[in-house]
Amino acid sequence: MGLLEPGDRLPTAREVVEATAINPNTVLKAYRELEREGLVEARRGLGTFVRATLGTAAPADSPLRGELADWARRARAAGLDREDVAALFTAVLKEHFEGDDDR
Repeated sequence: MGLLEPGDRLPTAREVVEATAINPNTVLKAYRELEREGLVEARRGLGTFVRATLGTAAPADSPLRGELADWARRARAAGLDREDVAALFTAVLKEHFEGDDDR
């Protein structure tokens, strides 16, 4: 989305938890996943830094992003919480992109 560039430092997990009230284990798991995907690099004593960007993510004004935002609003209005939405979205991604690990 162009918000972060290679070399940018991510906030610490503690800062994310304090700012969002997300479970600390969830934040740490997300950071580990970003590192596993090669998008960030943890530097002992310095923090976590962006190594690469997605590059192909839809820009902020993309119709697809707008449709996804509309869907997220409907999901929230239907009573789904963040974890429910993430689980549903992950299930749909697996269904439609299974075996497409190189994309």
